[in-house]
Amino acid sequence: MTDLELSPHPLLKKPRGPVLIVVLDGVGLGVGDDYDAVARADMPHLKGLMGVPGRFLKLKAHGLAVGLPSDEDMGNSEVGHNALGSGRIVLQGAALVDTALATGAMFQGAGWKKLEAQWRRGGTLHLIGLLSDGGVHSRLDQIFGIVDGAAARGCKRIRIHALFDGRDVPDGSSVKYLALVAAKAEALGKEGVDLRVASGGGRMFVTMDRYESDWSIVERGWKAHVLGEARAFASAEEAIATARAEVADMSDQHLPPFVIAENGKAIGTIDDGDAVVFCNFRGDRAIQMSRAFEDKKFTAFDRKRVPDVVYAGLMEYDGDLHIPSNYLVEPPVIERTSGEYLAHAGLRTFACSETQKYGHVTYFWNGNRSGKFNDAKETYVEVPSNLPPFELRPEMKAQEVAVAAAAAIKSGDYDVVRVNLANGDMVGHTGDLQATIASCAAADRALGLMLDAIQAAGGVFVVTADHGNADDMALRDKKGAPLKGVDGKVLPRTSHTLAPVPFCIGGPGLDPRVALRSDVAKPGLANIAATVMSLLGFRAPDDYEPSLLSTDVAAS
Repeated sequence: MTDLELSPHPLLKKPRGPVLIVVLDGVGLGVGDDYDAVARADMPHLKGLMGVPGRFLKLKAHGLAVGLPSDEDMGNSEVGHNALGSGRIVLQGAALVDTALATGAMFQGAGWKKLEAQWRRGGTLHLIGLLSDGGVHSRLDQIFGIVDGAAARGCKRIRIHALFDGRDVPDGSSVKYLALVAAKAEALGKEGVDLRVASGGGRMFVTMDRYESDWSIVERGWKAHVLGEARAFASAEEAIATARAEVADMSDQHLPPFVIAENGKAIGTIDDGDAVVFCNFRGDRAIQMSRAFEDKKFTAFDRKRVPDVVYAGLMEYDGDLHIPSNYLVEPPVIERTSGEYLAHAGLRTFACSETQKYGHVTYFWNGNRSGKFNDAKETYVEVPSNLPPFELRPEMKAQEVAVAAAAAIKSGDYDVVRVNLANGDMVGHTGDLQATIASCAAADRALGLMLDAIQAAGGVFVVTADHGNADDMALRDKKGAPLKGVDGKVLPRTSHTLAPVPFCIGGPGLDPRVALRSDVAKPGLANIAATVMSLLGFRAPDDYEPSLLSTDVAAS
């Protein structure tokens, strides 16, 4: 059995009140120009904390610091919360898939063998996933790796059910990715492989819902991908062009569902005997469609027809619930997370967010683990999110989350209170600068409410973010200048950024000897878990990334 005992800290004691951990989702520290919503927003609480000497640092939240393949890879909420909760840098989904493809291990596993058996009996291979190279949910080169692997192993008929991005990559880039698919199809066609796009739609309107926020999104995807029930076109390019012509400001992420048809019949329905792969490596927006394929007690919507297929995820998207049952790449093993240590030590934890980020302060924080470590010691509260579009209500549910957290702080029932405020990320993804500025201000107001509660309770606060997003709302050229479209307007950025994130500590319960260290090389999100353990009066495990507190140097 894993040793979960924590040693007491030689200098620091647990404060009278709880330790509050606030994650301002998507609030990075950018260049501070007119397109930096964080800099422009009225955020007196965060900006005040950043001005306190010895109590503020900038942390890395992307690339190698969170287990991604390179420092060119944007951070995201999932890997960020994995690092925040586990205290270590763990190789993440994209890197694991890269290795599995490069070594050929993907094609030797049991998951792949089940798929291969289907097409050897005449079935079609269907690939559902985000057609993008944003590297947050998926990558096109990995989808092509699966295509090439299948073709090399005898698959003759492949259908792609394309979900378009416009959030983690520039809006309008859908046509670029379709051109790459067309080139791949032409090359494979010379080898007798029939590769075609069969259906599609925008990621925020078709298939890729998360946390059961809106099952109608998944239902639209099921009808298009599986049943072939959606508006029909001769090509995906025609579907996109028509949608943009019919609706002003139509973006890739909100494209309506479509199917490709010939002679009045969809060319890629999913039928008995076929094989299906969800090609996203990130799990949050793949779980619901996986359930639609596999859950024998499924009731979220009327599927009308459930084909007898072999279904696989690129990865196992939920390790505790084993969703899906079949997958191609083993997930990262993240054991001994900070939550598990603290539950074992008898500390009481309250975790809260709205629906859009609820899984981040629970599932991802706990190392991709559903449920609690100790039901008696942990309380998880989900505040139901509004339905998108989020730019219309940029305050989202920040106030409700803050009220719940403040009540938990005041109750005296908890030693740790952790929350996520979703505003900066979810509204930042819309590309709406003014709405994102408003969203950051709303998050800061909520932060102030929680800081007041900590002040009254004699506790300690930790304020940070999981990645950048709202800090840069403009696409830029190589010199950093905003890019403009043909209409002269600046092109909006909807993706995450490579910006560092704030890390602030304070509160009346903070030992006056404590300051943040400036000597840690490239401090990142993974350093926060050990820091929090020290603030709670414990020594962190030896294999955790080091604490950022000066007192931990003095005690060593």
